[in-house]
Amino acid sequence: MDIRDFYNGKEFTAYDYLGAHLSENGTVFRTFAPNASKVSLVGDFSQWNDIPMNKTADGNFYEVFCPDAKEGLRYKYRIYNKSGNFIDHCDPYGFGMELRPGTCSVIRSTCGFEFTDSEWLKKRTDCRDTPLNIYEVHLGSWRRKAERNTDENADTSEQEGWYSYSEIADDLVSYVKEYGYNYIELMPLNEHPCDESWGYQSTAFFAPTARYGTPEQLMEFVNKCHAEGIGVIIDFIPVHFAVDHYGLTEYDGTKLYEYPDDSRGYNEWGSRNFNHTRGEVRSFLQSAANYWLDVYHFDGLRMDAVRNIIFINGDEHRGHNTAAIDFIKSMNCGLKARHPSAIVAAEDSSAYPKVTAPVFDGGLGFDYKWDLGWMHDTLEYFQCAPMYRSRDYHKLTFSMLYFYNENFILPLSHDEVVHGKATIAQKMNGQYPQKFPQARAMYMYMIAHPGKKLNFMGNEFAQLREWDEKREQDWDMLQYPLHDSFREYIKELNHIYLKYNALHYDYNPTNFMWDDCKSITRCVYAIRRKSADGDIIAVLNFSDWHQSSYAVNIGDGFKAELLIDSDNQRFSGRTPDGSTVWKQDGNRLIMNIPPYSGRMFFLKRV
Repeated sequence: MDIRDFYNGKEFTAYDYLGAHLSENGTVFRTFAPNASKVSLVGDFSQWNDIPMNKTADGNFYEVFCPDAKEGLRYKYRIYNKSGNFIDHCDPYGFGMELRPGTCSVIRSTCGFEFTDSEWLKKRTDCRDTPLNIYEVHLGSWRRKAERNTDENADTSEQEGWYSYSEIADDLVSYVKEYGYNYIELMPLNEHPCDESWGYQSTAFFAPTARYGTPEQLMEFVNKCHAEGIGVIIDFIPVHFAVDHYGLTEYDGTKLYEYPDDSRGYNEWGSRNFNHTRGEVRSFLQSAANYWLDVYHFDGLRMDAVRNIIFINGDEHRGHNTAAIDFIKSMNCGLKARHPSAIVAAEDSSAYPKVTAPVFDGGLGFDYKWDLGWMHDTLEYFQCAPMYRSRDYHKLTFSMLYFYNENFILPLSHDEVVHGKATIAQKMNGQYPQKFPQARAMYMYMIAHPGKKLNFMGNEFAQLREWDEKREQDWDMLQYPLHDSFREYIKELNHIYLKYNALHYDYNPTNFMWDDCKSITRCVYAIRRKSADGDIIAVLNFSDWHQSSYAVNIGDGFKAELLIDSDNQRFSGRTPDGSTVWKQDGNRLIMNIPPYSGRMFFLKRV
């Protein structure tokens, strides 16, 4: 680690120096606590008695070598303030943590696993002109072990019914591949004390949560994904941290990581805001971001709450958070310089310009931004009764008026299936049977619309119960034909997305056109995606009545092939497989379109 870079906020590998580093003869511990009066190491290896740590040359770092400190043993730093009082803190740069309610760091090696993914890393891209279909997962509630272990002496993770990283890898990777996703996005895996925070209130930014196992097991998970051609993105939180005093809060007896002023120090979630004006804090966060990409071989970071980076506490009326904006630009530049093919995506609800523009062009340097406007407009449209959809017709065309301002991902994420919002399928207007054809048509609209895709677990089989981090997905719903056939529909639709190039050139304006965005009273749309090897057209009827003799002009020199019909009986629709539901008359497609349905065609050049 370069000490000057650390203080200036330019360091990306502070974890090589700070933290607990194993060797054959013991472990060396180092921590940064400039305002402490003294620091001691305590742990299993000292019977929790003080081992005094030594100040380094500049007086701001403390270190000690302990020959008895071995892999898997617990430890903390006992940090004394100027008054002589102390608090035992976990290691900010610790590579392991014990499972809640324990609060100790754990000595862990990050060098024991040998990756075999060099070919994957060599071929990996940021997917700008290739498919990016993300399956968002909360590892603790995708699947759980059928029977919880009630033995009081059993490992806590077994008592909870969690699978380990390595145990869940094979099933999850196989499922993702079968159902047409090529990336997994994992909700935060940094250690966190409260299950209900889903990892967004962190106490350890370098330690994968012990809920699902060890660092080595997480590396095995990522390696298995890469072996099967699946990329892995992880959620990263550069804005705030948990208030627990054993963590970063008032770490050296003063507000080291947080703002000194509480009016800026706390946010709407009740957690502490990072003080991005401090170089040491910037180096901490940049090093944590780089750590997951470098040490664990993750393929990208989805950065949470970027609005709160851009504006003070996310409130544009309080003005721009200029230090944080400078920080995010610097971090993104540094990450992309080190990992050019990795993905850096922003979850940003603001209208701040150039989020995905390069820093040299005045942007923030992200590869992608979540299109939360598209998400809100689309779900509101399908929540309203069909009789009002003519009124709201242009909610579904509005997104293309601003689409080329950024490189957007279309997200139907965990945030949309909790806290009384209802699941995606449940949001569809009408009673239970009417929800499924509407959801099928909506997902065809999503696939046809420019932008990379993200779908949260359970959405693919139309789960109707809101997501709960304490329960696995309702897999028993697949015994019901409407849910099972819905999953088969999503699988087929996803594989069409992966296969056809016309659906991948999202950010080239020549790739997209509306073949029909004027059939307001019909509530019919026709979306065209173009490529050299042929076009894709989706014809969508979002009304509750049959559209007779609907015709759309596809231009000269094309022969149409039906790829998928959302109303097919295979998907619990009404149209028998193999029946003639359309015809091509010269340069026109003519069809009768059932209510709440869509058809997607490949237009081959002849």
